[in-house]
Amino acid sequence: MDNLFSALHKYYEEMVSIRRYLHENPELSFQEVHTPAYIANYHRDLGLEVREGVGGRGVVATLRGAKPGKTVAIRADFDALAIQELNDIPFKSKVDGVMHACGHDGHTAIALVLAKTLYEMKEDFHGNIVFIHQFAEEITPGGAKPMIEDGCLDGVDVIFGTHLWAPTPLGDVSVRNGAIMAAADMFEITIHGKGGHGAEPHNSVDAIVTGSQFITQLQTVVSRRVDPLKSAVVSVGHFEAINPFNVIAEKVVIKGTVRTFEEGVRSFIENEIELLLKSICDGAHATYEFKFTRGYPPVVNHKKETQFLADIACQVPEVKNVAECSPLMVGEDFAYYLEKVPGTFFITGAKNPEWDIVYPHHHPKFNFDEKAMLIAAKTLGLAALTYLKNNK
Repeated sequence: MDNLFSALHKYYEEMVSIRRYLHENPELSFQEVHTPAYIANYHRDLGLEVREGVGGRGVVATLRGAKPGKTVAIRADFDALAIQELNDIPFKSKVDGVMHACGHDGHTAIALVLAKTLYEMKEDFHGNIVFIHQFAEEITPGGAKPMIEDGCLDGVDVIFGTHLWAPTPLGDVSVRNGAIMAAADMFEITIHGKGGHGAEPHNSVDAIVTGSQFITQLQTVVSRRVDPLKSAVVSVGHFEAINPFNVIAEKVVIKGTVRTFEEGVRSFIENEIELLLKSICDGAHATYEFKFTRGYPPVVNHKKETQFLADIACQVPEVKNVAECSPLMVGEDFAYYLEKVPGTFFITGAKNPEWDIVYPHHHPKFNFDEKAMLIAAKTLGLAALTYLKNNK
């Protein structure tokens, strides 16, 4: 433990440097070229076994201990978002309209420096540690599923992952048995009416009014149709009708998201949305097209591995509080890994106590306290070494 922690402290400045380099050079989901090459070269220079192009753009690096044993996987994502950065920082994004606004630059830096640290300790442990560097977490269908299909979990006995979380205080580690993050689905609706002159609504079928009625009533799906003891969110994020001011719209496009934790609730809401849409369009003499796209399933942690991780986190000196968190309505394709092998996904607090304003994830001014990377690296590293030691 002491060797791991002291080595990570020694390489902390390198971790920060890697994070800032990646932050300056972000790449969008499914468009990552330089980032996976950088990751692969770093691992290769260390002496790890490296597979590139896994599932498309993923990188898998394997560190083998001195003797045979179990295999632990650690996953880190590396894609950025289509956001124009508004931070005034020395390492601001150099790519117009693209930004690491979710912490994936930090996740990658953690995994790379942890690999460097553990490589120096490989004579001391049994088994293997696999570093799964995943592309395209931000956009469905995501990178996890094709990477799994391409064998990134072959031979893996357990998997751990973390998300640096800016709203949670530095020093807090949050865990949860069972569902910790929601299924993230999308719906897209086109309502077709009958266009006409704004002065003659009686000769038209107003798609805007029909769409507005649907959006207003949509909230009753959760408040009046879903069991109040079960969690769900339905949100509309896009409402579009490209029309002059004095013309009644013939068509509107509505897009939104559904977040749930249970498959039954997920299917129920999908069905209820279309039933509501049909009834409103029928009453308005409009027609519609409805597309419901299932995104990532809920992230469901395994009980044994979650308790193991909680116990590990308590041994990290910088961790001040380990507690069970409430489920988060955000989505994460780490879910697919947990459907295949035991493991757990936890939250590492990254809120700088001196910042007056903490901007949320996916905000143009998002940032996190880089000291959280050290906490995450210590927790993941100690979890990997302890698991291998306990399961020789």
